[in-house]
Amino acid sequence: MAASPELELPIDDTTDIALDRDCTTLSRHVLQQLQSFSPEAQDLSAIMNRIALAGKLIARRLSRAGLMEGVLGFTGDVNVQGESVKKMDVYANDVFISVFKQSGLVCRLASEEMEKPYYIPENCPIGRYTLLYDPIDGSSNTDTNLSLGSIFAIRQQEGSDLNGEADDLLSPGRKQIAAGYILYGPSTMLVYTIGKGVHSFTLDPSLGEFILTEENIKIPDHGSIYSVNEGNFWQWDESIREYIRYVHRTEGYTARYSGAMVSDIHRILLQGGVFLYPGTLPKPEGKLRLLYESAPLAYVLEQAGGRATTGHVDILDVVAKKLHQRTPLIIGSPKDVAKVESFIQNGH
Repeated sequence: MAASPELELPIDDTTDIALDRDCTTLSRHVLQQLQSFSPEAQDLSAIMNRIALAGKLIARRLSRAGLMEGVLGFTGDVNVQGESVKKMDVYANDVFISVFKQSGLVCRLASEEMEKPYYIPENCPIGRYTLLYDPIDGSSNTDTNLSLGSIFAIRQQEGSDLNGEADDLLSPGRKQIAAGYILYGPSTMLVYTIGKGVHSFTLDPSLGEFILTEENIKIPDHGSIYSVNEGNFWQWDESIREYIRYVHRTEGYTARYSGAMVSDIHRILLQGGVFLYPGTLPKPEGKLRLLYESAPLAYVLEQAGGRATTGHVDILDVVAKKLHQRTPLIIGSPKDVAKVESFIQNGH
């Protein structure tokens, strides 16, 4: 019997495209990138799914921060970096621990909020991975409802780590097997790379899933934005001050600085330009942590065609001497990073 005309469904390419987009979740995308369903691929997909869960929990907390007690403000404590700890820092750090504790996926968690790595012994025989993360980047923005971020990197455990000091993490950033960040803004976005390009996802609250937004993001070769805390101007080396004078007197440059590095670097990833956090004369080692901030973001930007350097050495080639090592950072479009380097190398 022929189907009645009113029951025939028209072919709608727009619907097909929309459905395919909605089905491309983060965990599915990782498996597609690896073109494999091997145990290693499934592990990496599951780890990314757990990172996404941490992002959802933190985003939910932030969205209600002004309505809940005990979310905003300082704890009164100081972390291993000597910085005042905000309540949101503690919560976000605990979220990552809780999310991975029962996962069977990672053996260690290393965070800028903890002096030593957090071990999960029951995971160690199988979970051969370490998650390094900055739970809240730009926490000074928390109490003023401005954008924040989380930064993460995944490394494979090397050796037995018998002394419990995670010495194998003191290796170049090129050994990262995945890295990315979560941006908490008007929408919550997750950007990641597993060494096969850079891809962005947006949290769809109606689905509770991070949905693919853009694949294979490429940073422009040059951009108009320079992002730096010019309040430190007189503490910088003269070569950096001379670069800032150059952009001040050169038409076409625009200053953008939010106080949350993830937010600034996300803008530069999409629009081009350069982010600088140089060392100062009192602290030439800089402020940013190599393993939790600089190296993961460098891995992302390099995968998008950008560059990241201390001004003398590519960030991904720097070998850490200690877990919480700091480093200067110049990161962004290749031509803009090269311009800053030219001022440093010429010793202006």
